[in-house]
Amino acid sequence: MSDLHIAMVQSELAWEDAAANREHFERALEDLPREIDLVLLPEMFSTGFSMNAEVLAEPVDGETETWLKALASEHDAAIIGSLPVRDSDNIYNRLLFVTPDGNAQRYDKHHLFTIAGEHENYAAGDERLVVDWRGWRICPMVCYDLRFPVWMRNRPQGDPGHYDLMAIVANWPDKRAHHWRALLLARAIENQACCVGLNRVGTDGNNLNYSGDSLAYAADGKLLLDCEDRAGVFTTTLEREPLDTYRSKFPLLPDSDAFSID
Repeated sequence: MSDLHIAMVQSELAWEDAAANREHFERALEDLPREIDLVLLPEMFSTGFSMNAEVLAEPVDGETETWLKALASEHDAAIIGSLPVRDSDNIYNRLLFVTPDGNAQRYDKHHLFTIAGEHENYAAGDERLVVDWRGWRICPMVCYDLRFPVWMRNRPQGDPGHYDLMAIVANWPDKRAHHWRALLLARAIENQACCVGLNRVGTDGNNLNYSGDSLAYAADGKLLLDCEDRAGVFTTTLEREPLDTYRSKFPLLPDSDAFSID
């Protein structure tokens, strides 16, 4: 199986302005290398982390999802990021995993940030997503999910829930940046999976500051990329052979506890 080439777009976000954010990210990716397989955009990349869900939510297959599909096709890469989406009677903080063929798989954020009132404006999802993409099994999550290891727990190889890469997109304020850094490292080590976390920078409409700190870790906890507090497009490569070798020489997952989430 091949290595996975990743681009992480650590950026400021225009507050509640989807058109401006789409234009910004389209420009940011103009010079994206052709070998990139996966692009990460922040949580709520089209609006910022706004609770103005009734006004901002787009329909399923709305303008931003259509734009993502075109962008994925243009760059021949999968793209992930979340945005407010209205689906039937609910509004979700919905992550889309969009591939160049126009397919969009969906993960609705499970753990809503009650401190900010997210649970009062968005509905929680109840299913994990694992996507097969270019020889890798990828499990995407959104921001606050990172704090809950049971929800993120990897499964042994052969299980439908098994993954090789945990990819988290976030709006994680700078005052808890040390939590972000520690949790990403812990999730990589305990799940024997590569772990990448993309955060934003700048200040949002609620005057919260974000320091970026987007990171990529190998499954053994080796740091592969640290974006620190800089805006830009950062790339790294996740190597397949070291991942498989590490798991075979130090097989933890078969000894993990069996459980189910009600």
